Amino acid sequence: MALSREEIAGIFPEMVAHFLPEKAEGIDATVQFDLSGDNGGQYWLKIANKAATAGEGTVENPKMTIKGTADDYAAMAQGTLNPMQAFMSGRIKIQGDMALAMKFMSLFAQ
Repeated sequence: MALSREEIAGIFPEMVAHFLPEKAEGIDATVQFDLSGDNGGQYWLKIANKAATAGEGTVENPKMTIKGTADDYAAMAQGTLNPMQAFMSGRIKIQGDMALAMKFMSLFAQ
């Protein structure tokens, strides 16, 4: 079931709430989310000093950009779509720091 734009926007504060600072040692990165579809939008997540913040809009020079439909990203965030399968099948595209991409999902409690 597709989420509303407000529900999609709500994923990012949830990510901040579930952020695991002990897993973020040495990470200083901003991640841009470019979500397409009727309920899509532009969002960002910044990780620095073992803390995470999130917002709506675009950032300059993100370390990594995640692109996909809002529905696919929501399914991934909710645990109903495997992130590796989504990437390998081309449903989610990642540009930038692939080492960060491999570690990214482990930075948040499920």
